[in-house]
Amino acid sequence: MKPVSTLPAVQVASSCVRDPLSAAKDLANQLQHQHLGYVLFFCSAEYDLASLGMALEKEFPDVEVSGCTSAGEITSEGYDRGCITALGFDHRYFAIECALIREMDQFTLGDAQSVIDDLLSRCRDAKLAPIKGNTFAITLLDGLSSREELVLATLNSALGSIPQFGGSAGDDEHLADTHVFYNGRFHAGAATVLLVNTPLDFRVFSTHHLAEGDVKLIVTDACPDSRTVYELNAEPAADAYARAVGTTVAALSREVFALRPLGVKVGGHYFVRSIQRVNPDKSLTFYCAVETGIVMTAMTPGSLLDTVREQLEASERIVGKPLVTIGCDCFLRRLEAEVIGESDAVSAFLRHHKVVGFNTYGEQFNGMHINQTFTGVVIGQPDACSEQ
Repeated sequence: MKPVSTLPAVQVASSCVRDPLSAAKDLANQLQHQHLGYVLFFCSAEYDLASLGMALEKEFPDVEVSGCTSAGEITSEGYDRGCITALGFDHRYFAIECALIREMDQFTLGDAQSVIDDLLSRCRDAKLAPIKGNTFAITLLDGLSSREELVLATLNSALGSIPQFGGSAGDDEHLADTHVFYNGRFHAGAATVLLVNTPLDFRVFSTHHLAEGDVKLIVTDACPDSRTVYELNAEPAADAYARAVGTTVAALSREVFALRPLGVKVGGHYFVRSIQRVNPDKSLTFYCAVETGIVMTAMTPGSLLDTVREQLEASERIVGKPLVTIGCDCFLRRLEAEVIGESDAVSAFLRHHKVVGFNTYGEQFNGMHINQTFTGVVIGQPDACSEQ
């Protein structure tokens, strides 16, 4: 029999055109086909977002579109900036439903259960595959909201055994305005959760390249709501951190933060807590919530690619030849690659493994909010017999 379609189950597109109307048309030209069922995109915050939202609605009138702003994009060619990268999902292989969480600080477990139950119901209606074992969740959160932990914990409880990953929206490293996109508009202070149901094999993963160092720092004064640590080991936080990583407070910079983050050990594994900035009072503001009393460890970097390669190769042994990998890569990992001169090598690696995604202000994995990690999902190719 003649194959149903020669198009892949996931189409990938990108555009570096700065005019929103032209960029949206460019994406549509690359993605539109009769079986297109959903579009997920990641874009530079330097676009006129209001105009871009309207343009995307115009170009994809019958297809749901969601996404977020980024701190750098991952296209089919690797790392890029100032552009849009997008994925178009074939509705014969993917049932995708999305919900907007408008008020992250008011989000309760009851709200989470209601949201997830509704998304599950709509995915079941598509009758593509049983929910169990065939469904994963993608979360995209306002990267400057300081409420990621609350939303993720409640969503994780509602998701149960459904694996989840995601990233916090960026804004090209300006740390001013980050947005998620839903129903034709960009929203600040909000989050989206996508439920993806598919008969295709997939594996959700998360990894980082940082190893435990020798120096331990106890958080002796902190404000979790503002993610600010005032004291480490009962002295000004910046003083203690600078000494731990072998530099001075005056020399602290985003490059130092990228190369020498702190980690917290939970359940035998280290989760990274990255520093955003030094404040005038020598306190430190983090990208994740940090509480008084926890013990933090100064981490040392290993190879940027070795652990990611292990995860992707392990995934590909399970799912077979990858159709696509959707990746959320911390912008501090990208900064590290630039500092040590490995950007081209990382881009080549991402291109080889069919990674498409974005650089984040924080990553999410099964309810945890983390930093300086690479997290995502590897999706396998359709069985050749299913296309006949």
